[in-house]
Parts: sequence; C-alpha cells; structure tokens
Amino acid sequence: MADNKGYSADNITVLEGLQAVRKRPGMYIGTTDIAGLHHLIWEIVDNAIDEAMGGHCENIVVVIHADGSLSVDDDGRGIPVDKHSRTGKSALETVLTVLHAGGKFGEGGGYKVSGGLHGVGVSVVNALSTSLKAEIYRDGKVYFQEYSRGDALCELKVIGKTDRTGTKITFTPDPEIFELVDFKWDIVMNRLRQQAYLTKGVTIKVVDERDDKKYEFHFEGGIKSYVRHINKNKEAIGNEIVYIEREVPEGSIEVALQYTQAFQETVYTFANNIHTTEGGMHLTGFRSALTRVVNSYARKNDLLKEKDDNLTSDDVREGLTAIISVKLADPQFEGQTKSKLGNAEMRTAVETVFGEAFMQFLEEHPAEGRGVVGKCALAARARLAARAARDTVIRKGALEGMTLPGKLADCSTRDASISELFIVEGDSAGGSAKQGRNREFQAILPLRGKILNVEQARLDKILANNEIKALIIAIGVGVSETFDLTKLRYNKIVIMTDADVDGAHIRTLLLTLFFRYFKPLIEGGHLHIAQPPLYKITQGSKTAYAYHDEEKEEFMKSLDSDKKISVQRYKGLGEMNPDQLWETTMDPDRRSMLRVTIDDAERADKVFDTLMGSEVAPRKKFIQTHAKRVRNLDI
Repeated sequence: MADNKGYSADNITVLEGLQAVRKRPGMYIGTTDIAGLHHLIWEIVDNAIDEAMGGHCENIVVVIHADGSLSVDDDGRGIPVDKHSRTGKSALETVLTVLHAGGKFGEGGGYKVSGGLHGVGVSVVNALSTSLKAEIYRDGKVYFQEYSRGDALCELKVIGKTDRTGTKITFTPDPEIFELVDFKWDIVMNRLRQQAYLTKGVTIKVVDERDDKKYEFHFEGGIKSYVRHINKNKEAIGNEIVYIEREVPEGSIEVALQYTQAFQETVYTFANNIHTTEGGMHLTGFRSALTRVVNSYARKNDLLKEKDDNLTSDDVREGLTAIISVKLADPQFEGQTKSKLGNAEMRTAVETVFGEAFMQFLEEHPAEGRGVVGKCALAARARLAARAARDTVIRKGALEGMTLPGKLADCSTRDASISELFIVEGDSAGGSAKQGRNREFQAILPLRGKILNVEQARLDKILANNEIKALIIAIGVGVSETFDLTKLRYNKIVIMTDADVDGAHIRTLLLTLFFRYFKPLIEGGHLHIAQPPLYKITQGSKTAYAYHDEEKEEFMKSLDSDKKISVQRYKGLGEMNPDQLWETTMDPDRRSMLRVTIDDAERADKVFDTLMGSEVAPRKKFIQTHAKRVRNLDI
C-alpha cells in the first residue's frame, strides 16, 4: 500500500474556477476531432504517470469498455478526499470541478516533478464527458462520486472497504462535443508504450473489451529499451547503446543513443514525460555536446585529416537514434501545447552531463568510436556533394525562370494560395490531365517511371534523379538547408496515380520523398492524394462512377436488371477521357481527395523504414500482417 502521509487537501492549490470549457473545448484540448478525443485519455494517464514518477505508483490499467467509456486505474496514493479549506468541497470534487486545481502548484505541492503541469486535465475531461465516475482507494475505504458534464450528481460517499490505494477514473466522452467517439487501439497502444519506456519500472496494462485485446508494457531498461525498439530493423554501429542517467541540481537527465547505417536522424525529446515535439533547451544542449565531442574525439585520435573541416551538426546526426528525457521541478513550456522546453539552465546541464559521459564512452569503446566518426565523415563528404548538386538544381530553376521544367504544364495564375499541382503517373495520364484541367489554377507534372527510393539514398544521389529535380524546381521551396516554405508555388500538391500495384508503389515512393525531405508541406496540409474512380457504370442514359467495389455493388442494386448494364474498369488514368478525369477527380466541386497528415511522426517513421528500408524481413512480415485488410488489389 502506498504511503499517503503528507498528501492531503492542503496540497491542492486552487488558481481559478472552471469556465467555458464546454463552450470552447479547443482552448483546452486543441481539437474536437480524433486527436482531441484521445487527449482526454492522456490527461488522466498523465496523472497516474506523475504518481509513478514520484515513486508512489507501480501499476496502471487502461480499459476501453464496450459501452464507449474508458477507465484508468492506478495504485498510487489516491486523490485526497478530505475537505478543502478554500472551496469547502472535498479535495476530489475540487480537483474534478475547478480549473487549475491540483497537487502540482506551489512549494507544498504533492509532486516534485509532474507532466500535468497546468492542473486543467481531469476537470476538463469531466466537463467534456456525459459521465465521469471517480473511485478513490485510500485510508482503508473506497470513496465514490459521479459527475455529468462537469456537475456532481451525488455527494462523495463511501461504498466499501479496501486494503489498496489508488485512483480509478471512468469517463464517457460527450458526443455533443466530439465529432466521433471511437477510441483507436493503435493510438492508445503507441502512447502507452512510449510512457512505459519513459517511466522505467512501471507496468502499464491496456485492455480493449470491444474485441478482447490485451497488452502489457514493462521496461526495466527504460529509454535504453526504447532505442533498441526503434533500431530493431536497422543496422547498428556497434552493439552497445550509450546510456546516461544523472541527478543534477536542475533535476534529472536521462539520455540513450545508438548510431545506425541509416541516413535519417531519429531523435525524440521529453520533459517530465511530455513529448516536446519542437525540442527546446535540452535538445540544444544535447546537439551542442554531440558535435563538440565527436570532433574532439576524431581530432584526438587522428581520424580526421588536419586539412579537413570540422564535422557539422548535420554530419554527426546522420543515422543517429537518441532519446533525451529530462525531469525538472519547474518546467517552462512554450504554449499550452507544451511542445518546446524553455528552461535555459537545462541546456547547460544536458550539454555538460552528456558531453562528459559520451566522450568517456567513445574512449572506452574505440571500435564504436571509429565507426561513429567514419559514418559522420562519410556524411560530410556526401553533404558537400549534395550542396553542389543542390546548387545546380537551384541554378537550373533560376536560369529557366518562368518556363520551369519542360514537362511541367503550369497554371496561368501566380496566386499560390489558389493554385494546385497534380503529380501524374506517365505521359498518357499526363495528356488527359493537361486537357481536362482548369488551366487557370491547375498545373500538371507528369513523371516518367518510378522515382528513386529516397529511404536508401543520400541527398547527393537524390538530387541527381531527373524526376526529383523537376519536382523540386516546380514546387519552388528548395530542399535541405535552402528549404523556404514562403516560396511554395502551389497551395495544393496532389499525387494522382493509377489504382494498381505500380501506381501504389509510385505513390509510396513520392510519400517517402515528401516525408523525409518536405515534411513542412505535410504539416501545413499542402499534400493530398487524388481519388480517381475504379468503375464507370452505364445503363441507358444513366451513368455513375464507383470508387470501390462496395460502392459499385450498391449502385448496381439500384438499376433495372432487365436492361443492359455496362461496367468499365479503369486500369489507369490514361484510360479516362479528359472530361471524365475532370468530372471525377479534378473538379473542386465534385472530387474527393485525401489530405496527408502526420498524426504520429514516430509511427510514420517506422512504417516508411519498414516499407522502403533495406531490410526485407520486416517488410515481408508487414505485408503478411496487413494483407487481409487490403480492399482491392490488382496484380
């Protein structure tokens, strides 16, 4: 049983009352779409993780119930239930109904470090749920209180005896607030796995009662295990994972890293278990120490020639996988989203701690040291080659001026906010698209054949590919160090390929290119995938297009079966007349397009590495696992 002495109502500090959460939920959870729905889970789980980080909790159980509710049960100290001196309510009701009330503020707070810093989490979840039930286990009793849309439905009451401590919150999201109330197993699993890696020793169980799925996470190795997980399909440099854990006056620092033969960098940073997607001071300190240490070690051991320039930050990060996790008592995040750490003292602390430990590791592991420097030196040579190639591409674009690549059929408008670029597979489809488009705002760039797989090539090789060069010049934003989103020539970039295996392959190659080298275009909502129909169905003067087999069958049922029915299966875009292509796929008033998003960068990175990387076995396993989910496949 956890020790809850010293953790009482007086530890709950009230900053202000709960206001306007239901009226403006986006201010508190970001969105009311699928991301906002799952944000409710993270708010409750973060409270349990805070207990674990404080050494009070060892087990967390998350259950997706068949009735649409979700529960989070931990064996921490249990939310205090005694009367709060300021609100006159129990501490539990105060936490659940008052915004900015929690054990995470002030000198006498209940937590040394905490992820749920703002204390808005559980009260916001309560406000946005049709039902929230709180069960508190402490002092040998089971306490219970139920709420609806932020209001208490009953007084706090004792419903039983117990020999455990902890908190169980069960909530049902309000369908009046959320576009869709449907918890996604993969999203929940990935987040909880990440939290288990970051909180060494905690056990997190997740159960989905809808289809009887269960999983359990427990990692004694912590973020060291995290790095091993990320690199399991990559060729590592050496067998050792560098791991540093150090308590400092500023808090605690934990770093794990390993170099691989990949060309991409995979680095994730966390502060108090919050994923700081925009980095911050801890990342700056890490990168500064990494560059300095690798150069110092290389010079000291004559692994760089005297005439060679120092390795740059980009050079030493190629192929690097690293997790940086810091915990501190008073984290300063930029914005409510907590995406960037602003504590300047953590930069110096990480730079000092990591720099000393990494230099010691390289000196004690000379084979790994030589491998790392060799990898970085090769990256430096490729960088110089890529710069020359990139300058050629940019110079070519500047010299050709408004003509751009010869194969590009540009639009007449110069207003980038309304213009669209369709990347089309092959000359045949390109011809139909050029004739069918609206020349005012739609441009067509046909690709000949399949572009280079950028997952297995450095930038200098990528820029030597003619199709990629034409694409870079057409889009206008540059690449790598010269990338400038303000120079984007088209607000929408649309991948339009055939609905067959080759088309899917080309689409995947293009998505890999955009994900690795033009990610801001995806993050800005500029990248789309066209949805051409698979079938044209005609009976007399009645014509319809079907975009998948189920739609075709549904339409066929509505026709008169006594009359002749003509069904045309489009094998490629080139088979469609220009007016058909416009009507079904390009007309803004009638078309259907998918916007490409990056909901989970780590998961996307792993999928691209699996599908397009050099290792065959993971790709084979992925195909075997997901083959039955493929709705339509032409071979």
